[in-house]
Amino acid sequence: MPDFLQISGKTFLVLGVANKKSVAWFIGRSLEEQGARVVYSVRSEARRKSLEALLGGRPVFVCDVEGEGAAEILAAEVSAAGHAPLAGIVHSIAFASYSEGPKPFHETRRSDFLQSTAVSAFSLVEIARAFKAHLAPDASVVTIGISSLRVTPDNYGYMGPVKAALESAARFLAKSFSGDSAVRFNVVGAGPLKTSASAGIPGYLESYLYAEKLTYRRRALQTQEVADAALYLLSPRSSGFNGATLVVDAGLGSNYFDREVIRLAMRPEAPR
Repeated sequence: MPDFLQISGKTFLVLGVANKKSVAWFIGRSLEEQGARVVYSVRSEARRKSLEALLGGRPVFVCDVEGEGAAEILAAEVSAAGHAPLAGIVHSIAFASYSEGPKPFHETRRSDFLQSTAVSAFSLVEIARAFKAHLAPDASVVTIGISSLRVTPDNYGYMGPVKAALESAARFLAKSFSGDSAVRFNVVGAGPLKTSASAGIPGYLESYLYAEKLTYRRRALQTQEVADAALYLLSPRSSGFNGATLVVDAGLGSNYFDREVIRLAMRPEAPR
């Protein structure tokens, strides 16, 4: 079978696997199915142990991006283990504290916002800088964003602006790296997914079901569909994409005035 994606035999680093529902795991598994070699990075030693059954036999490194210099240590360890040069990196890391429940955006605490920005957005910059010398000349870096930066869901809170920072960082990295390499940076703008991380967002189930009704097909976006888009952006087949966001939302972002959704929203007995 022809290697259409041209990734067979190449090595990729995937950051952010937490469990079998993680976007990062779907991407890593899909890369392996296409004949690629995948190196994984997880947040902690405890996480690595919890993933032994899922990632058994694969190279797994530990990197908590909140730590100063953690990205540089990871790059050195990956290179020393003989996994460089990398054909690509998947950045699928995000964190927000919803322990106090949803709050109006103006009540966001500085410490929460800065922590989330450091983990979810600036870590992409640090990973890119640390691995620059360990990337193939035409490597592809892909991060996972959201399908729209213009929507303002109450329960998502400050993660909206943080994801905007992530998307902007990817564009600026694409420009910055273009000065002396052909390394590309792109974003997969994913619609709502059924993941463990999403389950931690207050009221997420209702938002997820609402989003499902707004897709053209009346069926929610699947994590594998996001992984498939990521694979394309990681492959040389997407060489024309750089500094771009590939939106994967099954039509959600264009269907706000769906007749059936309007009918349900305007029912007299619906809560106001």
